[in-house]
Amino acid sequence: MSTVLDPIVQGGTEANTKTVQDKPVLHNMMTNSRTIVLPLLLAAVVLLVWEFGVRLGGVPQVILPSPSAIAQVLFDKRAILLRHAVPTILESAGGFTLASILGIGLAVLLSYSRWVREALYPNLVFFQLIPKIALAPLFIIWLGIGSESRLAFSIFISFFPIVIATIAGFSSVDKNMVRLCRSLTATEWQIFTSVKFPAALPYIFSGMKVAMTMAIIGVIIGEFITAQQGLGYLIVFATARADTVIAMAAIAVLCAGGLLLYGSVAALEALANRRYGVPRG
Repeated sequence: MSTVLDPIVQGGTEANTKTVQDKPVLHNMMTNSRTIVLPLLLAAVVLLVWEFGVRLGGVPQVILPSPSAIAQVLFDKRAILLRHAVPTILESAGGFTLASILGIGLAVLLSYSRWVREALYPNLVFFQLIPKIALAPLFIIWLGIGSESRLAFSIFISFFPIVIATIAGFSSVDKNMVRLCRSLTATEWQIFTSVKFPAALPYIFSGMKVAMTMAIIGVIIGEFITAQQGLGYLIVFATARADTVIAMAAIAVLCAGGLLLYGSVAALEALANRRYGVPRG
């Protein structure tokens, strides 16, 4: 009797095990789809309300153009918008990359040297209290009207979040783990690469995501003040002519470029987490 029932019992057990294993997969799929569908649904509702609100309210285009009018300009003026988007995106990416290198390097130095931290950290906080927009004209005086001033201002405005987040990440490392590594005669470099840096990755990428948006802001501010190309220049030029549709189209392209850069940071975070085995939050 048992020999006859064994395949049935085993089959039922395997089916139950498979069902249990499938549940987390299905849950993850539903969660991932929800994080994509819900924002898109909300954006669609906002655009519809905007569209019909402008049409039914008779709002002049110079005050607030409809999404359909902006979409039409995006298609008709796509070559001009793309030409101005390229320098803005490249300068933002360059400023963010240099700010990341500077911020992480400075955070490592502050974390490993008490003297440097006590001497430099208060000054960093002091400079961050200064309104950034007030310093933008000075960067132009110091570095000229070229891309160098915009790049330097982008670095200046975006590196501080990376420094703060990276220092917090290094401070969160389990002290007992560090003592264990030292008791096993591990070098400081081995402790850093195997323990401290992987543990600080979530903090580092949190700071980098904030810095990415601030790097774009720094470039746009520079283009507002002095530039002959870029989306910031196009926005100022369009608003000076009361061409709100072009300005809104440039802002839409800027949002798309910022989303692309932010997504690149998120993709880099996923690769780093997979490389170091950091669990996803």
